Amino acid sequence: MEKILEKNQEYVVEIIDQGYEGEGIAKINQIPIFIPNALKGEICKIVIVKVLTSYAYGKILEIVRNSKDRVESDCLTDKRCGGCDLRHISYARTLEMKREIVQNLVQKTLKQKVEVRTTIGMEHPMFYRNKAQYPFGIDPKGNPTIGIFAKRSHEIIPIQECKIQNEISQRIAKTTIEFCREKKLEIYNETSEEGILRHLVVRVGFTSNEVMCIFVVNEKNGTQKSNWSKYKEELYNQLETTYPEIKTIVENQNNKKTNVILGDRNQVIFGEGFIYDQLADFTFKISPMSFYQINPIQTVKLYIKAIEEAELKKDDIFCDLYCGIGTIGIFAAKHVKKVYGVEIVPEAIQDAKINAQINQIQNTEFMTGDVKDLFDQMIQKDHIKPTVVCVDPPRKGIDPTTIENIKQVEPNKVIYISCNPATMVRDLAMLEEKYLIKSITPVDMFPYTSHVECVTILELKRL
Repeated sequence: MEKILEKNQEYVVEIIDQGYEGEGIAKINQIPIFIPNALKGEICKIVIVKVLTSYAYGKILEIVRNSKDRVESDCLTDKRCGGCDLRHISYARTLEMKREIVQNLVQKTLKQKVEVRTTIGMEHPMFYRNKAQYPFGIDPKGNPTIGIFAKRSHEIIPIQECKIQNEISQRIAKTTIEFCREKKLEIYNETSEEGILRHLVVRVGFTSNEVMCIFVVNEKNGTQKSNWSKYKEELYNQLETTYPEIKTIVENQNNKKTNVILGDRNQVIFGEGFIYDQLADFTFKISPMSFYQINPIQTVKLYIKAIEEAELKKDDIFCDLYCGIGTIGIFAAKHVKKVYGVEIVPEAIQDAKINAQINQIQNTEFMTGDVKDLFDQMIQKDHIKPTVVCVDPPRKGIDPTTIENIKQVEPNKVIYISCNPATMVRDLAMLEEKYLIKSITPVDMFPYTSHVECVTILELKRL
């Protein structure tokens, strides 16, 4: 790019579009400028903060003309923490934006003409997260602190009131950090790798109200001579007494220099090391390492939509890939002949098997392994022929081997549940040679954030 734009230059621009992360987009001399917190239709005075080869970033100095969709944020820290990057937009408009994001990707990538359906929203989009992950740190005055990482950094914004985290998790975090300050407990330092306390993870059963607390500790240099060893039992007792909802406390050991929050080893301190929750008519066991959808209210809507749209039959063989603790497979089980679940995390498969027993479901079989390898073995060696394949992959989407295996085995229906519409449409493009895309429905699993979940139903083309 010629030096048409320079850092620190100021401009007045019109916001002509919205980006995938909710940022506003303007153009100066045909160069896209991405501007956080700006809305389509607004006129803003901006300053250029970063110039790259073919685009740049700007920062709002003044909003000259407001969008009708702009609202006053009800959070004191949303601009810094980045957790709710759409909190300045009316909720109804955020639902429209999420549909538009998926529609634009579909139109750019797929050959089939698909009209993305209206986003399924949440009636009360507040305090919906059932899992909170709070990093410990040291504030500028040298005192222990706990909160949320600032956007694109490891600066900790102290916990105040978060509008999306479950309220009890916030109260537990505040009680914990007050104790840490009083006892001067050793907080982990990412640079020196010294100190003990790294994270507090709180998992909450939305229906059961059961709570699990996980203290992630660094025991690389031992904790026997530390204040943590001296006072941790007192902390645990205080939490149990103050919050009777806490059913279990677990210590997780993570001695690695990593951004991954949980280590491989758990020690149950109090309770049984797991909690239960309910989704619709089903009960699920949740362990520290288990994947469980963050927003249970919207999860039920998503699963019901997927099962209804797929029009499952009593003689269907249902293959649930990336099955986690077996949630959607258990939802589907009463509608089909057999459910096979595949998941790479052993603890999740253990929970899935228990969850089937708890719910008195006998037509499920859950297996541990990498989907790429195990699904291949199931159809090539074990000669299992699914009539419905359900995939709920991580953000990177489905691996090419699994896509080819789906195309080879030709199930009548494919249910694709996605947390990343970009990789979803990439995968759909590889499947649409053999499949008709019956419907794509966004579901707002993460209100006021730019994330969007989708459920897509594909149907095998008939010659």
